[in-house]
Amino acid sequence: MNDRIDLRYGCNPNQKMAYIHRDGGLPVSVLNGKPGYINFLDALNGWQLVSELKAVTGLPSAASFKHVSPAGAAVALPLDESERRMCFISEKTELSPLAAAYVRARGADRMSSFGDFISLSDPCDESTAVIISKEVSDGIIAPGYDASALEILKAKRGGNYTILQIDPYYVPDSIDRRTVFGIEFVQDRNSYVPSDDDFCNIVTKRSTMTDDEKRDLKVALIALKYTQSNSVAYAYHGQTIGIGAGQQSRIHCTRLAGDKADRWNLRRTERILSLPFRKGLSRNEKDNAIEQYLSDEPEIDVVSCWQEYFSEKPSRLEREEKAELLSLADGVSLASDAFFPFPDNIDRAHRSRVSAIAEPGGSLRDDLVIKRADEYGMVMAFTSVRLFHH
Repeated sequence: MNDRIDLRYGCNPNQKMAYIHRDGGLPVSVLNGKPGYINFLDALNGWQLVSELKAVTGLPSAASFKHVSPAGAAVALPLDESERRMCFISEKTELSPLAAAYVRARGADRMSSFGDFISLSDPCDESTAVIISKEVSDGIIAPGYDASALEILKAKRGGNYTILQIDPYYVPDSIDRRTVFGIEFVQDRNSYVPSDDDFCNIVTKRSTMTDDEKRDLKVALIALKYTQSNSVAYAYHGQTIGIGAGQQSRIHCTRLAGDKADRWNLRRTERILSLPFRKGLSRNEKDNAIEQYLSDEPEIDVVSCWQEYFSEKPSRLEREEKAELLSLADGVSLASDAFFPFPDNIDRAHRSRVSAIAEPGGSLRDDLVIKRADEYGMVMAFTSVRLFHH
């Protein structure tokens, strides 16, 4: 067991000297590639996220990380037809439970997951490796790899794909340490893991949550625990569908994540699934075209220059039609890493069809936030647990 791994470089290429170290040996090893500093930050945060998701739900779990925040996180639930099509998965393609979890995690925000670092709760099987082989990704961490899966992954990026293996039985010290500007910061590790007990303090007139809402809120809360604050997460069907990370204003988080959740819900409508893409377009090119097509203020008008993207000219998706399509969605859950200070966050959540909320509570305006949730018929639990992550 090595106690040091030299890295490609630090946060930036000019920070040439970089390594990770642990007295007594590292619980992680490099099976392929040359990982960098940010790769390991993504890998170790992602591993904690998926291992906690697996422990809480009992389901294989996956996360897609970019710049030390999850773009998506999910547990292994079967994909329905629309979910397969929006992620470019043929109905003939057999998916293992772990592969389904990664397809969901990646599909939560395919634009942000471009060049992701993947975390898997279980040993990577061939089914999952085949899915990963078709996506643009920087690397992966898992507790093990089937021989066939390892062979597939080693072929990515001209043989330079980063593959990390972690000891699933490793338990870190109960104290976290970091150095900033030559000064050491020390604190207890955040050992919080959500459970049904977090949903006992329901403060709204609607007083019960469904099992699906509880599951989705657990997914959202665990994702938030490893997301740069301020953050909120929308979740549905065992996965995040919109994460707003690293915003100084709570409403900006809620808007950002809500816009992503809306795009996710629009992508699974027949209106978008049936877009007549030109033959030969890659998945990433299709993702980019869909992003522009759904935007109210696109950088590229893909309808005007439709020949570059489509085999025939699609009609424009007007705001009114978009709102009508979104009105068909329901059952979305929302979690926040800290309290909602104003009811405008609830108004924005309602636009994205949120029915259940978990947040710590503790705002001077909790009464106004609760009142607004009651007006929309939502159920809201105060967890009394803040989940800032920096």
